[in-house]
Amino acid sequence: MTASIIGWAHTPFGKFDAETVESLVVKVANEALSDAGVAAADVDEIVLGHFGSGFSPQEFTAALVLQADPNLRFKPATRVENACATGSAAVHQGIRAIASGAAKIVLVVGVEQMTRTPGPEIGRNLLRASYLPEDGDTPGGFAGVFGKIAQGYFQKYGDQSDALAMIAAKNHKNGVANPYAQMRKDLGFEFCRSESEKNPYVAGPLKRTDCSLVSDGAAALVLTDAETATKMGKAVNFRSVAHAQDFLPMSKRDILQFEGCSVAWARALQRAGIKLSDLSFVETHDCFTVAELIEYEAMGLTPRGQGARAIKEGWTQKDGKLPVNPSGGLKAKGHPIGATGVSMHVMTAMQLTGQAPEGMQLANAKLGGIFNMGGAAVANYVSILEPAK
Repeated sequence: MTASIIGWAHTPFGKFDAETVESLVVKVANEALSDAGVAAADVDEIVLGHFGSGFSPQEFTAALVLQADPNLRFKPATRVENACATGSAAVHQGIRAIASGAAKIVLVVGVEQMTRTPGPEIGRNLLRASYLPEDGDTPGGFAGVFGKIAQGYFQKYGDQSDALAMIAAKNHKNGVANPYAQMRKDLGFEFCRSESEKNPYVAGPLKRTDCSLVSDGAAALVLTDAETATKMGKAVNFRSVAHAQDFLPMSKRDILQFEGCSVAWARALQRAGIKLSDLSFVETHDCFTVAELIEYEAMGLTPRGQGARAIKEGWTQKDGKLPVNPSGGLKAKGHPIGATGVSMHVMTAMQLTGQAPEGMQLANAKLGGIFNMGGAAVANYVSILEPAK
């Protein structure tokens, strides 16, 4: 690959009444440039990942990144969007700009502010990431879509409530050590497994602890070509990337397969010349716990229908054979739509440079995998990262 990450920034994720999309973008853009030791004047291109879709009254947002520094004025700036994979779409767009020779330094920013939106509107906004002719009237919004997926999975493979609760408990436990996480509380298996006033059923077999959080936040990366990266203070290289887009209607595919996820992983691993077992850890898209469960199978960690083995036998714990979501994932860290994919790359870069927060850092992390998903396995992005030699 031709691109490397040389700097990054990340706000905490949460509910921030005093912040705006603009203030979040400005903050991480400046901090990422400073972290990379790159002057704004030396940036060749800007890519902003921002879902918007009703969450922001300001829909034309690419130029907001210029507010970070007057020297960004007149730089090419583009907003990209691909539902919940918007952040990775922005990262991959930046990589292409470098690979084509059009840019040497690219500033990538991901942002979303969701918490100012009233609850019913949040559901409607997120449901726009599904196929409205089929799913537009789904009770519970996007949670309802994944509730139907979970129900179908349970009908085919048996009740997986224990596995889903174990995934939720794992990710919440991991999130305690992540200072950027929205929820830093070890909820425990029993709380996640049991229906209660604080943990009611939301959609189908999914309870509140099975669903990612509504969040505000931003993250940013500075990308450059591999040669320039060798002269910088730190660098994390892209070993490979892959993007597989699937049909939007779930009726046109077997939704329990997450086939686009499988294709993206297979392409990325093949291009990297490695096997899944070579990875030190994975940050995967646990928008709902059932998504992480099916992703275990789609990435090839277990055969179809046996994803529960990975969590029940401890494979995906921080001390397991393939730690999954050591950051706490979307479940604990939060899921500000446009920022999520960029955040995953920041968390992975931190791990690979030994700069992850204490308690979150894995020992001897050599290769990190990222899976970021838009819609119900529609937009599927995989990145494989390694520290620069």
